[in-house]
Amino acid sequence: MSDLIAVAYDDVTTANTVRDKLFELQKQNLIKLADAAVAERTKDGKIKLHQSTSTTGIGAMGGALWGGLIGLIFFMPLIGMAVGAATGAAAGAMTDVGVDDKFMKQVGEELKPGSAALFVLVTQSTPDKVIPQISSYGGKIIHTSLSKQAEENLRQALAGAPH
Repeated sequence: MSDLIAVAYDDVTTANTVRDKLFELQKQNLIKLADAAVAERTKDGKIKLHQSTSTTGIGAMGGALWGGLIGLIFFMPLIGMAVGAATGAAAGAMTDVGVDDKFMKQVGEELKPGSAALFVLVTQSTPDKVIPQISSYGGKIIHTSLSKQAEENLRQALAGAPH
């Protein structure tokens, strides 16, 4: 089971820094993320989503591979790759994995201009080793699916950060 955590930050730079730190901790096997994305409310009030993975790019690569293989069967690998890449990119663009884009935009609407929210979908973690690594960045919890006790522990750790 995954836990969704959304934390608001005063600026997009801090949100991206925390996201990058979580990716670093994932390489150390201290946390496993199914998804991590940043929703930024620009100064002019628009919502920009910064996804960690591009399903369009993944779809295009997979489509090109399969298209190339099918093209080899019919002795037209380049045409097969081109058609496969286009089809894969289109399918990837329509696929939404991880944190729901609509939900992130909805939460982003509630942010003040110039601020951002980090959304992480955590499948596994070692909180006693992860929280101290990110608590110095502060932030305000705006949504979680954590237990009440785990959410309160995270809230206290983030509140104790220097601002």
